[in-house]
Amino acid sequence: MLNIHAINAFDDNYIWLIEHKNIACVVDPGCASSVLNFLKSNPHITLGAILITHHHADHTGGINELQQAFAEKLQVYGPQNQIAGINHQLTPATELDRAQNLSIAPLGITAKVFATPGHTLDHLCYVIEDKLFCGDTLFSGGCGRLFEGTATQMHHSLSELAKLDDSTKVYCAHEYTLANLAFAKAIEPNNDDLMAYAKQAVTRRDNQLATIPTNIGVEKSINPFLRAHCETIWQHLQQEYSLTVNDPLQAFTSIRKLKDEF
Repeated sequence: MLNIHAINAFDDNYIWLIEHKNIACVVDPGCASSVLNFLKSNPHITLGAILITHHHADHTGGINELQQAFAEKLQVYGPQNQIAGINHQLTPATELDRAQNLSIAPLGITAKVFATPGHTLDHLCYVIEDKLFCGDTLFSGGCGRLFEGTATQMHHSLSELAKLDDSTKVYCAHEYTLANLAFAKAIEPNNDDLMAYAKQAVTRRDNQLATIPTNIGVEKSINPFLRAHCETIWQHLQQEYSLTVNDPLQAFTSIRKLKDEF
């Protein structure tokens, strides 16, 4: 059985620690001290590996310091890119049904890995059991900005994530939910599921609780970037923004541009 621990870092980052039989890996450790402080408070857990989703510094900045703390013995998995510290480079396909089976040796567990370009060109996602570790590709109520990839790439990547079982838990890397939902409500104001979820999210944040993890089923019902196929959204884009939409990719591209300007 896996235990998932959230380690807060910076203003709104989540570093996910995946524990299996007292051995752990961390996902996107942008801040080494946050991880080391957690391990100091939980001495029964030993770090054995690191999973990296993409090259941005708030996801990779702690690799070298963690390696030094563990005598350079950590297995570091990540994309084939100029990322210092990765010692197992991965080049998986962009389709879920062709995902690479990755054995995370120190933990004795297996992850399905597939490429999700869009936010960056090198972005990877990891599925372990019923848990998705998706970095900055999918957020609750939103998706990552297109810093390097295209709308076509991101739309494809999110479409692949939407194929996961609805019960799949989504562990993204940032607490962006309230801001994302404010935009989502502007795009689909008549979505009752969205309105109810937004109220729950506000309550959680008011009580200093995380909104993450969410799950794929919830996101398919409330996240405009997973709902670009919905004609109700197309109609709203036409009525409120004078945008003509004829297909899901066109809708997605328009929604992403509107979010950038929101």
